Amino acid sequence: MMAAALALGLFFTPAASNAFDAITGTLRSFVPANMSNIGFISPAHGQPATPTKSPSDALYGYDRAVEQFKSVLSRRRAEIDSNQPLPNLPGQALYLARITMMSAYKDLTDAPPAKIGRPNKFGIPPAYFDADNEPLLDEYMNLFNIMQAPPFNAQRSDTPFEDVVDLGRDIARATGLDAASVEAAGRISLGLFLAETNGHQNIGNARSNKYKGSFQTGVSEDQNGRKKWAAIKESIATFDPALIARDTKEEARVGKLDHRYNHWTAVRDGLMNAHADLFRQIPAIVTALPDPIDQMKLFELIQIIPGPTKSALNSGNLANYKISDPTIMGYLRNNSIFTFGQADRARTSATLREILDAMWLFNEKFERALAKFSEIRARQKGEKPHS
Repeated sequence: MMAAALALGLFFTPAASNAFDAITGTLRSFVPANMSNIGFISPAHGQPATPTKSPSDALYGYDRAVEQFKSVLSRRRAEIDSNQPLPNLPGQALYLARITMMSAYKDLTDAPPAKIGRPNKFGIPPAYFDADNEPLLDEYMNLFNIMQAPPFNAQRSDTPFEDVVDLGRDIARATGLDAASVEAAGRISLGLFLAETNGHQNIGNARSNKYKGSFQTGVSEDQNGRKKWAAIKESIATFDPALIARDTKEEARVGKLDHRYNHWTAVRDGLMNAHADLFRQIPAIVTALPDPIDQMKLFELIQIIPGPTKSALNSGNLANYKISDPTIMGYLRNNSIFTFGQADRARTSATLREILDAMWLFNEKFERALAKFSEIRARQKGEKPHS
């Protein structure tokens, strides 16, 4: 299935098994920090002219892609319902088929824009998804929920969203950030949880044998996060002993279990590994990107292309920072950014602002994160003062 999708030339995928699926919320592909060919660009700079398929070719390609998606969904459902052994990375073929279908639909709506249909319940722009296929995407997510179910011994939390907010806020507070930046860190952390797993704790990953748990980390990432947490625990204990008491309880509970399958330790270690150091830059990020959803997108982008994103943060010209390295552009396409349709795939470069705008598949998750964060903080402030 993967080979077939690649043969159709529908998208470039340098490390497909680790790409981010913004529908189900599982990661991912990392780019080494030195793989960056980036500088500054004016937003007025254009892209090369893009060929457009004829309406008949676009319709044929789309019909074929829909049938392909249906076939893969049906096959995987039959395997699950009959308790057959699933292939390695059982979600990969589904992911590729969905990407192929959405990309083919974008080609179709580009050919005659009048083909763009009605809005869909997933909030996907209508130019990229036919609302008549909502049942297919429902089945897609149902299958992933089955294939990525937590192991039997995973350790759940009764307050999974609150845990993320509290850990994110206290980690930021330990770095000396002001109150507004601490709030932003809690909000961003919650957005990352929803982006990583759609808010499901302790899940596996049907498209990767490496990334697991509530923050979809690898073993080395989790271990690195644990070391960084040990270095700031005492600082946090001085202003939030209750959180450290909870942490001690969870450490005793997890014992020798993989820390990624205890929700608390997975979130804690995931935040410490990839994001805690960058929390120090939140004041500058908020100034450059006032929209809270853009802020969440930036932190998620660090998961996908860490080197270029960090370089952009240090540039002093964040929004206009240009990425043009073909490998990095490939990683973006592999993570549902500039993936769908010939026009997107023909891009050879993009500014950071253009990349953030192209991360529209994340919008619904981050909007939910904003609403959930406001709900949590209002409840917490009603229960007790929480500076």
